[in-house]
Amino acid sequence: MLKIGLAALLIPGTVLAGLVGMILSSLNGGDRFYTPLVAAGAIALIVFLILLLFTPIRPQRTWIAFGLTVALFGTAIGIYEANRAYHNSFARVDQGVDLYAYQPFTADSKAARLDGPASYRIESNPPRIDGATALYPLMAAFAQAVYPEQEYDVYGSAVQSSNTVYAYASLIKGEADIVFAAHPSEEQLKMAREAGKELKLTPIGREAFVFFVQADNPVQGLSLQDIRDIYSGRVTNWWEVGGKDSHIRAFQRPEGSGSQTALQRLMQGETLMKPPQEDVAAGMGGIIEQTADYRNYPNALGYSFLYFATEMVGNGEIRLLSIDGVMPNRDTIASGEYPLASEFYAVTTTDTEHPQVASFIDWILSDEGQQLVERTGYTRLNKSE
Repeated sequence: MLKIGLAALLIPGTVLAGLVGMILSSLNGGDRFYTPLVAAGAIALIVFLILLLFTPIRPQRTWIAFGLTVALFGTAIGIYEANRAYHNSFARVDQGVDLYAYQPFTADSKAARLDGPASYRIESNPPRIDGATALYPLMAAFAQAVYPEQEYDVYGSAVQSSNTVYAYASLIKGEADIVFAAHPSEEQLKMAREAGKELKLTPIGREAFVFFVQADNPVQGLSLQDIRDIYSGRVTNWWEVGGKDSHIRAFQRPEGSGSQTALQRLMQGETLMKPPQEDVAAGMGGIIEQTADYRNYPNALGYSFLYFATEMVGNGEIRLLSIDGVMPNRDTIASGEYPLASEFYAVTTTDTEHPQVASFIDWILSDEGQQLVERTGYTRLNKSE
């Protein structure tokens, strides 16, 4: 009876403890490893209790089996944590911008400025602008030069940056008047057609689509065909393009982002291989897979626009690659020599009714507007006078 009483107390207690442990693990983002491990540990403990209380097996052997099980679980945890520490030792290269540092009309705004007042002003009802994260510093500079002086919150005002995907959606839905972004993707063009909208793309500056590797990678450059071969999956090892005998870990960017659209256009219709994935915490303690952020592994390959990459190169973490023998810089972008230089746009709908959209874009194309393009860190459409 004593054994039955102990079993009635310990086994439900173990089940309850296991359930609580699984819930806590799930809430802390441990679904993929620790949640199943807690479940397996609870089951193993229940089996151990049953063997210890109700079977004729010698207790010594049961305890040995228990010790081996604990050692097995400990080894699994050690391997998992060592692997995670290895991956975390390689920096996740940030492709973000501290947008609030560029918010217009703040005392310490980093937004570029003209030497004097702009010749054009919008006194009231300014166009609602949105766009790519990388272009927010330029949007803020434009607004600071000609918009009415007031607070423009980064994420909820007439001057905001939601990102390329949401900005195009806002334009199509009539929630933005101008979007500053790279060329829209096929999906974004399709969305516009389905909504009965026609997009008008006005080039306002030039930028370079660039590829980069860890600073110690011996590869100095790739050809356009090399890039297509790598991202289609035909070339998988660095030695095939002049590097070391190492698998190429080719990162991608989220679908619909400006840089991912640029890669798709570069591929000229070829199918992209599946990008590396990573687990991220979701709502209610869940875990979802998403396109992995670039990590600076010795065998990594990533891409971005030069505006982002310049700061990353300055940190000494990565090195830009030449493409078809040409390095990306302002001179090669302006001359068109760099093969992945392209324009970025002020995008509107042809049926826009805002009275100041056209004049605002005309000013952006003027020498004053182009000065701000250049001072922000992009390449102007026309040479300085």
